[in-house]
Amino acid sequence: MAIEFSIIVPVYNRPQEIDELLESLVNQSFQDSFEVIVVEDGSSVKADQIIAKYEQQLTLKYYDKENTGAGMSRNYGMERASGNYFIILDSDVIVPPDYLTNVHQCLSNQFTDAFGGPDAAHPNFTSMQKAINFSMTSFLTTGGIRGKRGGVGKFQLRSFNLGMSKDAFEATKGFSKMKTGEDIDFTFRLWEHGFKTQLIPEAFVYHKRRTNIKQFFHQTFAFGKARPILNKKYPGTGKLTFWFPSLFLIGIDLSIIAAFFGELHPLGIYFLYFILIFLSSAFYNGIRVGLLAILTTFTQFLGYGWGFLESYFELNFRKNSN
Repeated sequence: MAIEFSIIVPVYNRPQEIDELLESLVNQSFQDSFEVIVVEDGSSVKADQIIAKYEQQLTLKYYDKENTGAGMSRNYGMERASGNYFIILDSDVIVPPDYLTNVHQCLSNQFTDAFGGPDAAHPNFTSMQKAINFSMTSFLTTGGIRGKRGGVGKFQLRSFNLGMSKDAFEATKGFSKMKTGEDIDFTFRLWEHGFKTQLIPEAFVYHKRRTNIKQFFHQTFAFGKARPILNKKYPGTGKLTFWFPSLFLIGIDLSIIAAFFGELHPLGIYFLYFILIFLSSAFYNGIRVGLLAILTTFTQFLGYGWGFLESYFELNFRKNSN
């Protein structure tokens, strides 16, 4: 069966971002036709004028609907797609020229009903965006754990860059109403229905993510809050690594207390860790990004760890005390 791609992009008040994404889709090396479906999720700042720029260059469908969240907007687009394989992209990504070619080649050689792709920092990104990308993808942080290929069948998808067959969508009904963690929830339901997933390393996108520390903190906090909910919803899926950011924060607190009593060695271990973060990031991105990576890595651990602990406490202790 020939693979026919439909690219689904929910957008919310980000016309400039969708402009950059559509421009990158125009420049795809992929020779076959594909359609792009943009779903305006109740935005007050519309992307309709941006969409009009590309109507002659892309096969475009544009829908403007009430706000229901990204997951439901993705489902809305897939319900109206004409292809048999859907690719979900966030509006804040830029797609390299060979993206679709790499996806098509990999699925042709080793078909799975769903796949995920990694992300990277574009050379034109700001220093803060590069630092955030480092913290979210480096092996030195928990972000690096999620970028491993592993065996076909068990890669957990991420909503900024994933694909699924029409059969998989119809069997699972797509994304749930969860506002955060809906991609992991979708992955578990795919597996429950017997579908396999894979990571396609070559199918990476340039992911802008958040542009300042406040936004990044709120994003990682939401990620942390979602994980205990998913662990409880799908028993047996929890891993020790999910605790690392929370344990990291607890360790810092204990190290500071120890320092007041004259024991500096625990705090010194954290100091050495952040020096390693700086050196690793600076080696690839320069001194400024290396310094910012210290801040973004701490923010990542703080947001995720705090959110995880708060959610875990609410699920396992607060309700039991009522």
